[in-house]
Order: sequence, then structure tokens, then C-alpha cells
Amino acid sequence: MANAGLQLLGFILASLGWIGSIVSTALPQWKIYSYAGDNIVTAQAIYEGLWMSCVSQSTGQIQCKVFDSLLNLNSTLQATRALMVIGILLGLIAIFVSTVGMKCMKCLEDDEVQKMWMAVIGGVIFLISGLATLVATAWYGNRIVQEFYDPMTPVNARYEFGQALFTGWAAASLCLLGGALLSCSCPRKTTSYPTPRPYPKPTPSSGKDYV
Repeated sequence: MANAGLQLLGFILASLGWIGSIVSTALPQWKIYSYAGDNIVTAQAIYEGLWMSCVSQSTGQIQCKVFDSLLNLNSTLQATRALMVIGILLGLIAIFVSTVGMKCMKCLEDDEVQKMWMAVIGGVIFLISGLATLVATAWYGNRIVQEFYDPMTPVNARYEFGQALFTGWAAASLCLLGGALLSCSCPRKTTSYPTPRPYPKPTPSSGKDYV
């Protein structure tokens, strides 16, 4: 019963992490304009995501421009896009595989060992999905830090971490934690002992044996 609860907890955490990866990928606030320096303009907020860049005015008006050319993007942005999409697709596969291996489901009831291995495989896929999301967000964040402290970068062109980046880190942590809990469903090895041979029953002795 405890193992089933551990499976359910891991599945819920990993699924929440998968949803967080989708939200992080879709949000445009991966990096926001840094108000550092003397010329501070608070009338507008500038932020960029994986798919578009936006400008939010103090009046509430938001204007966004989608990145038109794929080849015109820098390598970091292209790699981050690819890793996030791969992480989301792997998370979707992990959800289907883990659902089959859950003890609360009726699938594969006849083969308990295979059912537990399905949960383990789903957990491993969740771990890979979380690693892909973690590498993507860490890579993108490292690029922001390098550009911020680069003396060649103008003060009015520096950015800081956005909300989507923190969402991605939280999503990766949930996927890793949930995948690790699902991976703990590994079936235990049972030691098989040879069946004992029955001893031959002694034949009842007749009275002729006695003198």
C-alpha cells in the first residue's frame, strides 16, 4: 500500500512538472529588461521569450513580435527551444507509460512484475524529461548572466532572469523528484528455493522380522 502511495505521489509531482514545462515554454518572460544604469525608463517593460519579444506600456498596452526567422536566431535560443520541446514530448510519453504501470490502474493486472517495470520505465523517462528542461533553462540563464556582466554589452541592452525561467527550474525539479519516486517501484528479486523432495515413507514391518 505504501508503494502505491509513493507511485501516486511521484506521478502527481512529475505531471505537475510537465505542465510547468509547457507553461514555461509558452511564457514570453524568459528574460526581462534590467533597469540598471542612469537612464531608467519605467514607462515600459521589455521582455523576451523563446518565441517572441514583447513591450508592455504603463497604460496596460502590450505589443509582441514573433521571431520570424529561425536561422536568424542565436544558437542558445535554438538549443533551448529544442530541449524544451523534447522535454515536453518525453513527459507526454512518460505519462502514458506510467499510467499503465500504476497500481491503481487495471492494466496488466495479470503480470505484476511487468506492471511495476512499466512504472519504472515511466519514471526514467520523466527523469530524462526533467534533465532536458533543467539543461535548457540553465543554459539560457547562463547566457543572460554572461551578457549582463559583459563590458561590451550596453547598459540599456542588459537583461535579467524572467518569471518563465524560474517556472522552468521549478518544473524541472518536480519532474526529477517525481521520476525518482516512480523509479523506486522496481520489483524486488525473490529468491527461489528448490522444492524439497518428499522422504520415502518407511514400510511397516511385519511380525516375521522378529525372532
